[in-house]
Amino acid sequence: SSVVRTPMDPHRVEYVKLLDRYVAKKAATGTLYLTATHLIYVEQETDTRKETWVLHHHISSVEKLPLTASGCSLLIHCKTFQLLHLLLPREREAQEVFQSLLRLSQPVKVEELYAFLYNPQQSEAERTAGWSLVDMAADFGRMGLPNELWEISHINSSYEVRLCSTYPTVLGLPKSASVATVTGSAKFRSRGRLPSLSYYHKDTQAAICRCSQPLSGLSSRCIEDEQMLQAISQANPNCPFIYVVDTRPKLNAMANRAAGKGYENEDNYANIRFHFQGIENIHVMRSSLQKLLELCAQKTPSMSDYLTGLESSGWLRHIKAVMDAGVFLAKAVGDEGASVLVHCSDGWDRTAQVCSLACILLDPYYRTIKGLMVLIEKEWISFGHKFSHRCGHLEGDPKEVSPVFTQFVEGVWQLSEQFPCAFQFNERFLLTIHDHVYACQYGNFIGNCQKERQEMRLKEKTFSLWPFLLQHQDEFRNPLYRRSAHNSVLRPSTLPLHFKFWCGMYNRYDKGMHPKQSVLDTLLTLTHQQTQEERTMTELQRVSGILGYVVLIYIEIRPTNNNSGIMIVVGQALLKLQSTEGDPDLQCSRAKTGTENNNQCSNK
Repeated sequence: SSVVRTPMDPHRVEYVKLLDRYVAKKAATGTLYLTATHLIYVEQETDTRKETWVLHHHISSVEKLPLTASGCSLLIHCKTFQLLHLLLPREREAQEVFQSLLRLSQPVKVEELYAFLYNPQQSEAERTAGWSLVDMAADFGRMGLPNELWEISHINSSYEVRLCSTYPTVLGLPKSASVATVTGSAKFRSRGRLPSLSYYHKDTQAAICRCSQPLSGLSSRCIEDEQMLQAISQANPNCPFIYVVDTRPKLNAMANRAAGKGYENEDNYANIRFHFQGIENIHVMRSSLQKLLELCAQKTPSMSDYLTGLESSGWLRHIKAVMDAGVFLAKAVGDEGASVLVHCSDGWDRTAQVCSLACILLDPYYRTIKGLMVLIEKEWISFGHKFSHRCGHLEGDPKEVSPVFTQFVEGVWQLSEQFPCAFQFNERFLLTIHDHVYACQYGNFIGNCQKERQEMRLKEKTFSLWPFLLQHQDEFRNPLYRRSAHNSVLRPSTLPLHFKFWCGMYNRYDKGMHPKQSVLDTLLTLTHQQTQEERTMTELQRVSGILGYVVLIYIEIRPTNNNSGIMIVVGQALLKLQSTEGDPDLQCSRAKTGTENNNQCSNK
């Protein structure tokens, strides 16, 4: 039977040790609580009573180790890359906690997810407004649609006669494509995922379109699909051809062709230039991440073992492959003025990664806090990335789980490392979004497509993440952001030396690392402090004008207590103004240049 109680009456196990993987003597002793939504560990140390909270949905696996003289250990691996090693005094309690965590971390029904319990104390009007904050049609309008070449179509809005059940109801389509062309193309594409607009570049009139692989097999063709690609080409009068980019390795695409799917035959499609990009499938990516995490879990690897392990995991090589494809799209659209059609197999994994990164490279709007939300809503949520399957929200096939979205988030971080002043948001924003994808606290990332979400009535039963992020955007601002300096296409280097291991993602819970504050966090703190001081100074100056006082702002730089760094103190003082008559050192000099200027006091 389950040991879980209600949140008001949680199951409790005392004298549980939380082990430090580096130093055994650092083990904390405390009490473990299991509520309906969280695992909570409270240390007994009276000075701190430190609490560790882990959402059940964040748990990816639980491992029960053999019984020892000290007790029974549980290893808890999290989707946020946190690793907890708990030592329980009795095996019976360890078995109960183990079974409960297995059940709680893998719900069977969607109604068991946290979002259906969570209530941020919003009214129904606030809930509705929150779901309307990000609008795909509005983003098309920002791009300049509809226009004489492209239209906003609602042909996919009716579920009864829907072209594609995993597509959004609003699509950007070339104006010259007839209904027969659109429907015929949908029938020839895997799962009906026809070519549809992802991004329109107003300056070059080039477009990025996305779809799934064609059902071409070894020799099949479809006139309507050929007409659809011709319509996309004609919607860009500045270039006589379009690129067709298959993000898969060529061998994988050829294997799909033998199974009746595959890729476009250049002999059948007029004016296309075909490219393979070689991004591996979800199974390779899942295995790669597992190898990376095994490396991160090593206690004291040598430098040689660490570098060898990082290379053999292939993780950064895969990140580079995704980035290479995004850069290819951005160069084609931004520099050559050529439209691009992108697909992988079903068009909801690698296609989403590549199109999203290309949009960020091309458009500074997507480098803002609100813009990244819009991009995720458009390219990932609306176009049917299978969040429930890929993130393992519910009990299901583990082979469907893959870190596709994690790779996209890392791709954005890698770009922010090369262009630290080009992004309005900071690392914390990326980590917060990443963790909320797995948390299921909000309804945005539940389900595999918009049709599923509508059937679940998520907008009525859950809340949207976007208002929460906007309310806390001061925490997510990058103090180095200068939009005016990066208001054009970003051109990153994809040389291997420019890709870094993201310690802030994969090692952020590592207690073995020395505590530190990043440079950006320091700047963010100082920015907040400066803003507060400026407000105070403005108010004091207003008062001083009435009462005869002057505000003195001072900045003091002093070493920290352990001399490991510096501490910057900002403050102000209020000084009473007194007459300076008869005191030449304090008198104000008066400069004359034809007319009298304001008094300027010497800084003596």
